[in-house]
Amino acid sequence: MKTVKGPAIFLAQFAGDKPPFNDIISICEWAASLGYKGVQIPTWESGLIELEKVAESKTFADEYRGKIEETGVQITELSTHLQGQLVAVHPAYDIMFDGFAPSEVHGKPKERQKWAENQLKMAAKASENLGLTAHASFSGSLLWHTVYPWPQRPAGLVEDGFAELARLWKPILDTFDECGVDVCYELHPGEDLHDGITYEMFLEATGSHPRARILYDPSHFVLQQLDYLAFIDIYKDYIKSFHVKDAEFNPTGRAGVYGGFQRWADRPGRFRSLGDGQVDFVSIFTKLSQYDIDCWAVLEWECFIKHPEQGAREGAEIIRDLIIEVTDKAFDDFAGAGSDKELNKKILGI
Repeated sequence: MKTVKGPAIFLAQFAGDKPPFNDIISICEWAASLGYKGVQIPTWESGLIELEKVAESKTFADEYRGKIEETGVQITELSTHLQGQLVAVHPAYDIMFDGFAPSEVHGKPKERQKWAENQLKMAAKASENLGLTAHASFSGSLLWHTVYPWPQRPAGLVEDGFAELARLWKPILDTFDECGVDVCYELHPGEDLHDGITYEMFLEATGSHPRARILYDPSHFVLQQLDYLAFIDIYKDYIKSFHVKDAEFNPTGRAGVYGGFQRWADRPGRFRSLGDGQVDFVSIFTKLSQYDIDCWAVLEWECFIKHPEQGAREGAEIIRDLIIEVTDKAFDDFAGAGSDKELNKKILGI
């Protein structure tokens, strides 16, 4: 069995324009001071990474990684959540998602998609140059607007949608394969890949691509009312990345899973700072250890009440306490009688 690595922290929710959050070294020093051992880096934050330089130069990548490791943390994964979202965008969302891309491709869906594809391919090479084996991203969505359809979906719509999604992702996945890096899709409402079934459909559409893998985040499953522990049993061979994020679901007589268009504070399903929600992380860490899932435990902080810096302070300690140092011996070894074939035959009566 393998011990889950950590604690680590996703820097996306903390990056900003004021110290210590506006520079990769200072934010890593801050993370290390809280007890974190790893950082997941959002590649759209230019103050934290020069993606193109890391992708193009192994020397630059080595220097970048070295400076980070001198602060006391190491890079767990790079993230392209925003760019991954732009690999596949339904026209209904064009205006809202333009903000994830440079201004020169706003209002130009085809150019924006090519920009996103290039970003992912650079992230693959950057990950290879940094010695990483996993990468975090979103799938994007062509079908989400039909998730609860009225009128009913035409026959073949879902199959055609996943075929197109796979077509868009296949060259990206091939690049990641050449670089020896897994693309770990965060299964998330709003994405075409949002639960186990949709992941399976995408995997089939890609021809079971060996680099199409899962970022496991139980918070999104709480909000969908999916069994997040059984999910690990089913998909243990595909989980290569892990966000430690808490959530709660408290349905009322007025609103349920869809939230009634309410602000986060008023929704039945809400993300919470680690330790304040309903997720059974003791069982999650037990299963991850039991199944030898080799991953980092990366805090993703999101909460509508608690200050992020308090959440980060508390999160490091909580994750550290949750990590199971796996044993290399059985608890009842002391009572073992050794190995003796003849003795076994006598016990069996043969």
